[in-house]
This record gives sequence, structure tokens and C-alpha cells, in this order.
Amino acid sequence: MAQGISLIVGLGNPGAEYAETRHNAGFRFLDVLLDATGGKLRAESRFTANAGKISLSGKDIWLLEPQTFMNHSGESVSKFAHYFKIPASEILVAHDDLDLPPGTIRLKVGGGDGGHNGLADITEKLGTSDYARLRIGIGHPGNAAQVVSYVLKRAPAAEQTLIEAAIGNGKAHLAEMVHGELQKVMNSLHTHK
Repeated sequence: MAQGISLIVGLGNPGAEYAETRHNAGFRFLDVLLDATGGKLRAESRFTANAGKISLSGKDIWLLEPQTFMNHSGESVSKFAHYFKIPASEILVAHDDLDLPPGTIRLKVGGGDGGHNGLADITEKLGTSDYARLRIGIGHPGNAAQVVSYVLKRAPAAEQTLIEAAIGNGKAHLAEMVHGELQKVMNSLHTHK
């Protein structure tokens, strides 16, 4: 039986101008968890992050929202993980994913970063890619040159609704993830259309 998840990291960019953008899907995932549990994050300057603890199906889980901007997310994650002695295998990173259409959410453990700068930095700073990722589909603009402006824009309402639904679907499987039943969740999310 796997150890389970002790730390959930949501990726995004700090600041009001980024709050509703596609790139902040990871932050929104944490917001949904906080709303559901009544939890709160507070600024933790030593980790350059907002952090807090929630209780999920009988287990205390850390939530971390790096405030370093996406490309430097690994700095917060590695400092926090080292301080609290959380191994990479107990970390779940929720992030936006260009390769999945809006409304889709997938769970993956290890592997490449798919061109996601936040994941690339986390892998580099942790020294391993052996952590779980919750991939929240935001779709692709169809042209690599448009990716940056695309991820930093708000999705149209119809797409936003799909993204929120995907986040809700991810949240519905959280108890299983927290208790290490990652393969079960993968099977379920991958068959869910």
C-alpha cells in the first residue's frame, strides 16, 4: 500500500491580474478544497508561499500555493518539503495542462514535465520527478507561439465551466489519492469522459 499524499501543491501566478487565468488552475483546485473544508492558507515568507493544513478523510494534509511565479515554483516546494521532511512520493502537484481539453482531468506519477515550466522547476529543485501530478485540462491554442498569452488569459465562460467541472471531479477522488490509491484514481479518471 502506498504511503499516500501529505502535501498538495497548487500551481499558479500570484497577483490579482492572474487570479482567473488558465495558468492558475492549480490555485483554483486548492481554493475548491479550502471552500469544502473551511481551511485557510496564510502567507509563509520563509517558503515564499501561502500554506495551510486541512483534514481529509482522517488525515492531515498540507496545502501549498507558491508565490514565486510559476517558473520558480520549485523553490517553495523544495524548501517546504525539506523543512517538513515530506518525500517527493507524498507530493501531489495540481497544474494546468495544455495537452488535455477543458473538462478533462488526469492523474500521473513521475515522467516528464510536458513543457510546463512550473513542473520543470519543481523536478529540478526536488532532484526527482517522482511525485504525483493532477493535470487539469485547459486546451491548447493550436499554435505554440500563442501559448504564453493563452495560458495568461481567462478562459471563455463555457470553457471555464468545463475546467471547474474537471476540478470538481478531481476533488471527488481526493480521499483515495490521500490514502495512496493512485492507480485506482488513474483508472477512474482515465475512463471518465
